[in-house]
Amino acid sequence: MVGEISNSMADLGRDPGRSPLLPDRHPTPDFFVCDVFDAVPKGDLASMEHPIFSLSTKPDTRLRRYEQGDIFVEVTPSVKGLATVHDRDILIYCISQIVGALNEGRAVDRTIRLKAHDLLTSTNRMTNGQAYEGLKAALERLRGTTISTNIKTGGTEALDVFGLIERARIVRETRDGRMQDVEIVLSDWVFNAIEAREVLTLHRDYFRLRKPLERRMYELARKHCGHQAEWSIGLERLREKCGSTSTLKEFRRLVRTVVEQDRTHSHIPDYAVDLVERVGAVEKVVFLNRQTMERAPLVDTPPPLSHETHDAARQIAPGWDVHAIEQDWRSWCLDKACQPKDPARHFLKFCMTWVERRGLL
Repeated sequence: MVGEISNSMADLGRDPGRSPLLPDRHPTPDFFVCDVFDAVPKGDLASMEHPIFSLSTKPDTRLRRYEQGDIFVEVTPSVKGLATVHDRDILIYCISQIVGALNEGRAVDRTIRLKAHDLLTSTNRMTNGQAYEGLKAALERLRGTTISTNIKTGGTEALDVFGLIERARIVRETRDGRMQDVEIVLSDWVFNAIEAREVLTLHRDYFRLRKPLERRMYELARKHCGHQAEWSIGLERLREKCGSTSTLKEFRRLVRTVVEQDRTHSHIPDYAVDLVERVGAVEKVVFLNRQTMERAPLVDTPPPLSHETHDAARQIAPGWDVHAIEQDWRSWCLDKACQPKDPARHFLKFCMTWVERRGLL
């Protein structure tokens, strides 16, 4: 089985008093603006509803298929394996650079040229020879990973096939053979999401999280909890959304280790995490907002929605969890400081937009 850092010594560390975070190798006060979930095809269908990146620390060459109603997503690796959660750092860096250029009013396109050293330091990586070789391998996995999904548009089913990046090229090397300038061409899907400003701000300590599982859990909390006080998800559902290949028993142990370390060190950025074990009920993983994120001016949270509104939402988005869509809507309202005059009508309009972006109308 492909490993997910399940060894107990790797989980707990030889020194339980040591911070689970990696050292801050290149201190800087900047945050990185990026689109971790939505900068993937069709407004986050592939990466939010279905995990794309592997949690494994070893080459993962299995074909993955995820289904939600009539929609499917297949992730096909190259012979070198699926792109990993840590490979995602390259996309985060590219997207943050493009968003920064857009904010400054500069012209942008899918091709971005960057300094390899800048990418490594910005994502809290070492800058030795091994790190440069690792960067090359990550680019190969990103280029080799292929996404296939069927999307219904106007009642017609179409098949879309695309890669996470279209191309990567080493433009210039140093005298000792290390890459210096790199040119990366993003896929149309990623670039279109950036132009639409479908972005989230990540805490810089995201790059200091050692374990892929911790990173994935933070990403899910950032997307679904946002600025809300808390967000919970069933343990088995979390395992699915993380793309874990562990058994539920092993996954529970891995999550419990993250929870125990977070209680001691508070190392998960922005959110505290807890595992609520209820006898005779579904186990829940709960994320609590630490109130450490900058946010728009405070607004009142929309009031609870009626059963009639939820029924109407099910007609708009049949087969989907309307309560999960409602969480996205509430998070969106908080992030945008939006205080709708007619919450029910606003939510149903949000549902229509949510469905349209996934090509389900």
